[in-house]
Amino acid sequence: MNLTLVFFLGLVIALIGVIPPGLLNMTAAKISLKEGHVRGIMFSVGVCLIVIVQTYVAAIFARYLSSHLEIVDILQRVAFVIFVLITVYFLLIAKKQPKQQIEPRVRSKHSRFFQGLFLSSINVFPIPYQAYMTVTLASFGWLKFDQTSIISYVAGAAMGTFVMLYVYIFFFDKIKDKSITSQKSMNYLIGGITGVISIVTLINIIKEL
Repeated sequence: MNLTLVFFLGLVIALIGVIPPGLLNMTAAKISLKEGHVRGIMFSVGVCLIVIVQTYVAAIFARYLSSHLEIVDILQRVAFVIFVLITVYFLLIAKKQPKQQIEPRVRSKHSRFFQGLFLSSINVFPIPYQAYMTVTLASFGWLKFDQTSIISYVAGAAMGTFVMLYVYIFFFDKIKDKSITSQKSMNYLIGGITGVISIVTLINIIKEL
């Protein structure tokens, strides 16, 4: 397996996972706006260190699941329903939410680094998300569960997370000032991405029937 491809897959999948506005990317953006880009980046580095651990754990779990296909079949169907519901929500239901104000209370670069570690630690979504995605990639033959491939994938996931946090940090001024039309565009983008994932998941389910 081409390790560059595995790295790129990890990067893209992590990018997709961090695109929706959430606690980590919005906090990174707010810290950058109020305290400067350096502290925002320190926060992001802390986040990415935990992502490395979470993605590695997810890959090991996925390796176990790959030898228990009956569990994978159940997870695929559950994931398909979840992705469809997310797609419907962002395309048809989501409204512009009022912006939550996050007031920074500490100034130290090291404090922001440890804050990134902490907030990323309590955000456990990447583990089931990455476990499902790695099982799916393995089912298509795009990822093998040898140690080298896992490390390459984990490195890509960490880089993808950092890149998206970086985008939020340096472009949040433009994002937060956009009108509701742009918010709808973001909803459509997220819904489109989850829609594609839903279709890929459905194809995979049909292939295994």
